[in-house]
Amino acid sequence: MKVLAIDSSGLTATVALVDEEVTIASYTMSHKKTHSVTLLPMIEEILDRTETELAHIDGIVVSGGPGSFTGLRIGSATAKGLGLALDKPLVSIPTVEGLAYQVHGFEGLICPIMDARRNQVYTGLYTFKREDTLSFKVVESQFAVTVDELIEKLNQWKDRESDIVDIQKKGVIFLGDGVPAHKEQLIKELKVSIYFAPPFINRQNAAALGTLGIQYLKNGKTVSANDFKPEYLRVAQAERERKALQTGTQIVIRKSEPEDIATILQIERENFPDPWSVKSITDTLNQPNNLCLTCQKAEKVVGYLFATLIDQGEILAISVSKKMKRQGIGKELMNELIRAVSEKDIQRLILEVRESNYDAISFYEKMGFEKDGIRVGYYDYPKEDGILMSRKMDNGVMEGSKPYGLEPNKLR
Repeated sequence: MKVLAIDSSGLTATVALVDEEVTIASYTMSHKKTHSVTLLPMIEEILDRTETELAHIDGIVVSGGPGSFTGLRIGSATAKGLGLALDKPLVSIPTVEGLAYQVHGFEGLICPIMDARRNQVYTGLYTFKREDTLSFKVVESQFAVTVDELIEKLNQWKDRESDIVDIQKKGVIFLGDGVPAHKEQLIKELKVSIYFAPPFINRQNAAALGTLGIQYLKNGKTVSANDFKPEYLRVAQAERERKALQTGTQIVIRKSEPEDIATILQIERENFPDPWSVKSITDTLNQPNNLCLTCQKAEKVVGYLFATLIDQGEILAISVSKKMKRQGIGKELMNELIRAVSEKDIQRLILEVRESNYDAISFYEKMGFEKDGIRVGYYDYPKEDGILMSRKMDNGVMEGSKPYGLEPNKLR
């Protein structure tokens, strides 16, 4: 078996290509750069250097959380997007379990700690036990706890009889990004022997994650790309505030984010015979001259619009989930684009649309676009002419346009 492993749950971004015998390639970076910028190039570099086709891997292993909310969403979106595009299963490994597996062979208590702020950590308790073979044991699954409570829990272990781990003889080893913040308190207050993992294994490592993921894969512990969701253990403050303010029926238009990629790809695949690839969507989101909008309703991504804004505006793609048609989503996306364009020195919006897509053409006409010409044989799958349309930016947002029930088509 061969897997691609991805972990962006913390400051460290790490990617590896692993099979049952060896780590084929590993790329790890601990630097203050946004994972949305580094993760896909790291994957591409590994695949290019090893001359590996993603179609030939058996699955995608991803750190399933907890961790940085933004980092988890980026890793999740990347894994989901690849899984959907390749029709490959995902293996979700709890973040702290993946960390613990790096201390392979340690027979004391392995205690990864990830900084959750406000004197809290994400942690879990693990060990390796020598039976017929050396086996990895989950003593306590991951949980969120204050550092004081964790210290109290570990101190209770010194008098505890356990057939899994003898903490009094073997001690406790710590690793993870929570160590620097709490090391002094751990040394001062713990009443058992403690150790700290060396630098080469004290942060996330996709090679270890992939190795553990292969065991999961062999045991059938997989999840579909559609069903995978990261485990945050506790909700981000910003997310709690947003949910408190937002109603289930409100339409929200916002800037597209890396975590939207998987859903955008899913909408592409359900609507078009030649959907955009993960790389095409990612590259579009990262272009500084592009405006990429996402529409949310009832906490779900239901539509998107991509446009280039330079000398003139060009709509690259616009689509709405099939389940959410006839609810004004296309109009909201288009009006937000027109608002953004009206604030720039752009006099014209252009687009192309399939000649046979009468609903989309009617929609654009309602939004103030006019037909300019034809591009012969512009579309493939099936082969078809494209209608050129444009709108002069001198008449503002179409707030008074009549209600419609049309789903915009993707444009090339």
